[in-house]
Amino acid sequence: MSQDPQASASLPVVETFHSLQGEGLHAGRSAFFIRLAGCSVGCSWCDTKHSWPAESHPLRPLQSLATEAAAAASDGAAFVVITGGEPLHHNLDALAQTLRQACGLPLHLETSGVDPLSGGPNWITLSPKRHAPPRAELLSRCHELKVVVHEPADLLFAEVLSAQAPQATWLLQPGWDSAEGQQLALDAARRDGRWRLSLQSHKWLGVR
Repeated sequence: MSQDPQASASLPVVETFHSLQGEGLHAGRSAFFIRLAGCSVGCSWCDTKHSWPAESHPLRPLQSLATEAAAAASDGAAFVVITGGEPLHHNLDALAQTLRQACGLPLHLETSGVDPLSGGPNWITLSPKRHAPPRAELLSRCHELKVVVHEPADLLFAEVLSAQAPQATWLLQPGWDSAEGQQLALDAARRDGRWRLSLQSHKWLGVR
């Protein structure tokens, strides 16, 4: 009997863990995280730079990831977050199919939007970068547009992109340890009710 190709498929994985979503509209909800390795976007402020080289992380069978997700679902996880790195550097169709068959949880994708969409996620958090703008497809299909703010140019970038994502909820997130970014985001959200402030609550709480 031939082997199921889904069972032998694998992806480079930095880590998996069950925690609370720390950012965005789903902040505070129980979630199972799959952090895929590999990223060429290269943000200077990235807090997971160890995830950039895909070859430095082990290949994990998709079925193994799905088994962990199912266990997390039994322990209260409300959804699965596929993050990175930049998860869309990989085709996520097989991973998404395997996860849905195993645990049935909604799939949330966190991406910068530089690659074609795959996996058919139930929720897309688009966090675009000025030095690597997102694809139009991701702008038109994202559920939340989350722009990290360090300097005034980031607010201009946010305004340009938000006009292309009218269907999304718009979020401004101060860069971690950026006093200027915090003040800019606060002021912008205060003067324009179309924007919400997003904070990295998991860092404040000291949880993953």
